[in-house]
Order: sequence, then C-alpha cells, then structure tokens
Amino acid sequence: MLIQLLRTHLGPYRKPIGLLVLLQLFQTSASLYLPTLNADIIDNGVVHGDTGYILGFGALMLAVSLVQLVCNVCAVYYGARTAAALGRDVRAAVFGRVQSFSARELGQFGAPSLITRSTNDVQQVQMLVLMGFTLVVSAPIMCVGGIVMALSLDVPLSGVLVAVVPVLGIAVGAIVMKTRPLFRQMQERLDTVNRVLREQITGNRVIRAFVRDDYEKERFRRANEDLTEVSLAAGRWLALMFPTVILVINVAGVAVVWFGAMRIDSGGMEIGQLTAFLAYLLQIVMSVMMATFMFMMMPRAEVCAERIQEVLDTSSSVVPPADPVRTLARRGQLELRGTDFRYPGAEAPVLRGVDLVARPGETTAVIGSTGSGKSTLLGLVPRLFDATGGEVLVDGEDVRRIDPDLLARTVGMVPQKPYLFSGTIASNLRYGRPDASDEELWQALEVAQAREFVEQLEGGLEAPVSQGGTNVSGGQRQRLAIARTLVQRPEIYLFDDSFSALDYATDAALRSALARETEDATVVIVAQRVSTIRDADRIVVLDEGQVVGVGRHHELMAGNETYREIVLSQLTEAEAA
Repeated sequence: MLIQLLRTHLGPYRKPIGLLVLLQLFQTSASLYLPTLNADIIDNGVVHGDTGYILGFGALMLAVSLVQLVCNVCAVYYGARTAAALGRDVRAAVFGRVQSFSARELGQFGAPSLITRSTNDVQQVQMLVLMGFTLVVSAPIMCVGGIVMALSLDVPLSGVLVAVVPVLGIAVGAIVMKTRPLFRQMQERLDTVNRVLREQITGNRVIRAFVRDDYEKERFRRANEDLTEVSLAAGRWLALMFPTVILVINVAGVAVVWFGAMRIDSGGMEIGQLTAFLAYLLQIVMSVMMATFMFMMMPRAEVCAERIQEVLDTSSSVVPPADPVRTLARRGQLELRGTDFRYPGAEAPVLRGVDLVARPGETTAVIGSTGSGKSTLLGLVPRLFDATGGEVLVDGEDVRRIDPDLLARTVGMVPQKPYLFSGTIASNLRYGRPDASDEELWQALEVAQAREFVEQLEGGLEAPVSQGGTNVSGGQRQRLAIARTLVQRPEIYLFDDSFSALDYATDAALRSALARETEDATVVIVAQRVSTIRDADRIVVLDEGQVVGVGRHHELMAGNETYREIVLSQLTEAEAA
C-alpha cells in the first residue's frame, strides 16, 4: 500500500527525483574514492617520506571532498522539497476525498480518525520519504560500491563482509517484522486518544453540569496509558536495533584488524590498504545503519499509508451525475415519491414509502416523535445522503441527476445543529453567496431577528466569530444560521428544527417575518414545537418512518391520533383548539 501511494503521488516529480539520485550517485562515488586516495598517500607518500606526493594527493582529496559536499547539499535540498510537496499533495487528496463524503462515510470513519489520517499519518509518510531521499538512496550505492572497492583491495579479507552483511540483514528484518503490528495498534490508539479528547473538549459543559470530571479523567488516563503501552512495546524492539548493528560492526572491525595484521605480516597487503579496507567496512556498515533509520520508520509509515489509502479508496455513496441536469424550471416544487432510506447494516429502514409534496408559496411542516426520521427526510433533499428507494424530485427532476452546484443554489438548509465558521459575521453570512451586499446582509439579519444583537457587537458585520460560533449564544447562533440561508435566496428552504433555541416571542416574530420574505418560495419546516408549525399550509405526520397523516392543524386534531397525542403533550385542549 505504501508503494502504491508513493507511485501515485511521486509521479509528477520524476525529474527532481532523477536529479536527486544523480547527485547522490556523485557524492557517494566521491565518498568511495576518498579511502583509496588515503591509502595511496600512506603507502606511496608517508611510507617513503615523499612530501610532494602527499601534498598533491592531499589537494585532490580536498577537491573530491568539496564535490561530495556540494552534491550532498543539493541532494538534501531537492529531497526536502520533494518530500514536502508529497505531503502537500497527499493532504490535499485526503481533504478532497473527505469533502466528497456523504454523512454515511463521515460516520463510518469518524472525525477523530479522519483528522489523524490527514495530519499525523501523512506526516509519517512524508518523513519516511525525506529519510529515503536524503539517506537511503545513497545507502545501496555505498554498500555495493564499498564491497566492490574492498574486493579490489584484498579478496581473502573480504570474506569478513560475506558474514557481516547477511547477519545485519536478518537481525534488522526480524526487528521490523515484530514492530509492524505494534505501529498499527499505535495509530489506532492515537485515534482513540483524539476521540476522547475531542469529546471532552466539545462536551465540557455537560461534564461540568453532571460533575463527571473524575470519570472523564479516568477515561483519558486509560486511553493515554493504552497508547503509552503499545508505544513502549514498539520502542523496546527498536531499542535493540542500534546495539545489534553496533555489536556486528565492532566484531567485524576486530576481525578485519586481526586477519589484516596477519596479511600484512605475510606481505599480502600493505598498511594503507588495511586502512582503506577498514574505511570501506565502516562505509558499508554506515550504509546499513542509514537503511536502519528507514527500517525503523517503515513499519509505521506502511500502516499510515494503508490508513490514508483506505480513505482515498472509499467512494462516496453520493455520486455526482454523469450527465447532470444544469437548468431547472426554477419553480421550487419538492416531491418525495415512495422514498425509503436505510443506514448500512440497519435492521429496519429509517424511512418507508414516504410521499410528500411541497409547493412554492406554501409552508409544509413535518412533525413526529423522536427517531421518526424527520431530519433524515430533509437530508435527502440536498443529498447529504441518497435515498435507498423511491425518488426525491426538485422541479420534477431526481436530485441524483441535478448538477450539485445547481442543487446547492436551489435548496437552502438550516441544520438542526447550526455551525458557524471562524471569521466574521459577514464572512459567515456570505458563505453561500459571496457577492451579497451589506444591505442584503442587514435585511437577512432583520428577518432572522438578529439585527439588534449584531448592531450591538463591536464591529457590527465585521465582529469576530470563533470556531463553531462558541462566542455567541445558542439562539443567536440559530438566527445567524437562518440569516445565512436567507442571504443565499434559494427556491426551497429547509428548516430542520431551527427554532428550538428561540423563545416563543422571537419564534413568532421570526416566523412572521420569514413568511413575508419567503412568500414565493417553498418552505419545509421540521419542528418539535407545535406552536411553530400549527399555522402551516400542510402538516405531514411521521411515525416510525412512515407518513401517518397529512392535513392542516384542525383536520389532524380531529382525525389523526398520533398528531393529537403530540399536540396534547405540549398544549391543553383549549390551547390546541
């Protein structure tokens, strides 16, 4: 999976990678040439006392070292740039894929896991690539070149290398095999820590209200200790890596000096050659150590690459149409015909055979008990998820065939939990229509009963809004979300229990102003509060995902038991009448 990810995203950078490999080849060749020059200086200069020879070859060594330095600096530069570009591209790819997900896929992965995959997981792959470009590209060149140069110096003494290299490979491979499953557990437990921390930050008020501080501390402690435990287990195995490599290096060094001394004594080689052989042995082992850095990071990077690829390979259940409808009659009529919806793996569908018609100039209300499928029904219209049966039609066209941009302009939805983005009041209101004027923003705020409190804020429309809108109250957040949809001016307005945080007076004033503002549009309101929908032109009653009644308030009070029970749970008989 790691190879697949790198092949896909490193493809556009073939030229920089080719140049990098060339530079690494030059700098490694220079490194391999230096011990031979050193051996010549010792055997032909130092032993014979030839100062001119020493100075001449010494100058050559300096020139070779300078070439090595320049090539190494350039290689690191290109390697760092390419690795950073890879990280940027993979993050963009993950972000783009997540943006295409429907509510179903977002629920499948979960927000904490998606955040970890697009940040920490990408960083692990990026660091592996950086290490690979700056260290490991030169490692095999140096290893093979060192063996060749050592053989050219003394073949019998090179038998030590035949024993050293396989031992190093087997030892490092065994440690890598042990650490790989531990790194997968580490990333999964990091997801858990992120999830627990996110819940505790988001639900801080609930925790304080129920005095569950100690319980939540214990939850975080357990998640943190689980992550620490698997991290320590992986660390123990990795801690064996360097001692093992160093032990093999030292044993090999002693063997080379021992057998080399005997070769010198017998006249089979000279002192300079033994010095060069030791240098080549050190280079060979150093190349293995550089590869060891890679092997230490590779198991975790492989796991991270699998997790990233899992996101990239997941297709959204909401697929853009191949031949989209790009124009509509712009009437704004909404119709559901025999619509079903079932979550994956659910025993029963959330919606079953729902028929509903909402016309321009009318207000259609949807009411029902908790869990009856009201919010799910609204989510099908803007394609937060697609119906698993039946059709959802806008102006006679199935929403699955309408161009997504056109559908977004036609349908405006105020969700049950309004969300504001960090920025200003104006930037949030213009989210669906960036070219809206200030006058249009103030008009939308006035209809949404939000103008008064916005005028009191320092800066007015330019007043800052924190992430999620946490610096305003719940009611103010709902009114700003309603104003944001009004600025968009769609043909179909969907309000998913969007008045629940408002007091009765504000609710009544907002609905009165909203009726004037949207008199030519289609309005669908989902509400728990009967007073919000009792004056609707049409009320649809849902019960366990099915439509059990359609009519006006007085008609349903007289002939629909489900609606009557809901009303009388909130109002007296006299108030309901």
